[in-house]
Amino acid sequence: MHSHSKEEIKLPENGSADDSTVLRYRSDNELMAELIDFLRKRRMRLCNIWMRKIARENLMSSMTPDEIKKECAAIYENYLATLETGSIQALEFYAQELSARILPLGVGTQEVIAIVLLLRDVMARSLFSHYGKCPQLMKHVLDIYEPAANRIALTVASGFLNEHERIIGEQRRSILELSTPLLPVRNRLVILPIIGVLDSQRVRKLCEQLLTGIKTHRAKVVVADMTGVAEIDAVAANYLNHTIAAARLIGAEIVLTGMTPEVAEPFILLGTDLSSLTMFEDLQSAIDKADELLGRTVVYADESAHRQEDL
Repeated sequence: MHSHSKEEIKLPENGSADDSTVLRYRSDNELMAELIDFLRKRRMRLCNIWMRKIARENLMSSMTPDEIKKECAAIYENYLATLETGSIQALEFYAQELSARILPLGVGTQEVIAIVLLLRDVMARSLFSHYGKCPQLMKHVLDIYEPAANRIALTVASGFLNEHERIIGEQRRSILELSTPLLPVRNRLVILPIIGVLDSQRVRKLCEQLLTGIKTHRAKVVVADMTGVAEIDAVAANYLNHTIAAARLIGAEIVLTGMTPEVAEPFILLGTDLSSLTMFEDLQSAIDKADELLGRTVVYADESAHRQEDL
């Protein structure tokens, strides 16, 4: 809450502060309560001014007018509630809820910060219009309003940034999981299609999934199809080398296919003995090798491949 320091100020006789009014002592808390009451009574008018400024700045353009009106009304009330109680906890919770609600609608964090700052300024202008004729009182108003308003803006901005980072983190984890699926094709054989850029973070996740998938599917052979890999860095290549060795330790062989010269280069620079890797140019040849490792025979007839397991 606000302090109880008092100063001599001039009060209005007829609802507007000017130099013709009488003197009286007023605490910060008393004045803040008056400001909140003033802003609450003018809620509709100030909200309309605020929404016009939002429209003029082309903010929240991905939302419908009804959605904007609803959110603005809620933000306004939470703003006043925070001014009234001085408690940031409730505002932090509201900012988290609000960000979870409107970030998916395409409203960016910078937009939200701009919106809250616009509200701060709309309120400040209204207070100045009401109290500005009494400089001593106006100074007191600004001394208690501005720090509280700036704290609210920072809290909302922080809440949105945290939520934005959380959403990005979740999306990245989902992409990593979806981009490296293990596809069981038959007993003891799985295919790992890999696409995109393999950096150290992604390859670490891929390798964890690979080793877990080998155990889950009781796989003896994994065909890693690297046809769609655009780039791999040296750290990722080294991590993949260790994973191939780890897979062999738990009884599975990794068969590589589709490795281009550009993708092979980091392995060569690391001094990897490529002859120690089981590699094929195309996926069909890699699957044939996998069948051979599993003790299956491939019989070709009428230009189509049929597989039968040796008994």
